[in-house]
Amino acid sequence: MTKVSLWIALALPLVCMATVAAAQGPGNGDDEVAIKNVIVQMTEGFNKHDAEASTRMYQPDADFVSVRGEMGLGREAAEKTLRRIFETRAKTAALKTEEVQIRFIRPDVALAHVTNELSGLVAADGQNLPSHRELSLRVFVKDDGVWRLASFQNTMLNPFPGASPASSKP
Repeated sequence: MTKVSLWIALALPLVCMATVAAAQGPGNGDDEVAIKNVIVQMTEGFNKHDAEASTRMYQPDADFVSVRGEMGLGREAAEKTLRRIFETRAKTAALKTEEVQIRFIRPDVALAHVTNELSGLVAADGQNLPSHRELSLRVFVKDDGVWRLASFQNTMLNPFPGASPASSKP
């Protein structure tokens, strides 16, 4: 065997194993794209004020915590809570996604930190509220090849006048 042939014979299996490991490891590109698509669907559903479209990707036993601390257990409860929000303070609300960061815990579990700007909310007295930024933590689980939301927690960034969060990046 020539030196080149020997080098190829030794290197090729290592390259193939590394390629397979990367494809099977947490955070492959297809999974990240799929999760981002789910986030887009959630945002589009919200902007249409469609509670069902905003929550159809939730697992049946998912939990949901709104920025105001309203909690729902299960997809149906999340949908009901969001529907009530759309019928009251968010009739004309608009959500704009600013940033998405995804971290894979395992190949089938991922955390997504999503920063949004929310505008168009109305106070109980009917007064328009200023736009604000929110950071949500979304836990995704992959079942049967489909990414679904297992948990959603939302937090208002800089909720107090004059206060400044240490960092807006998770």
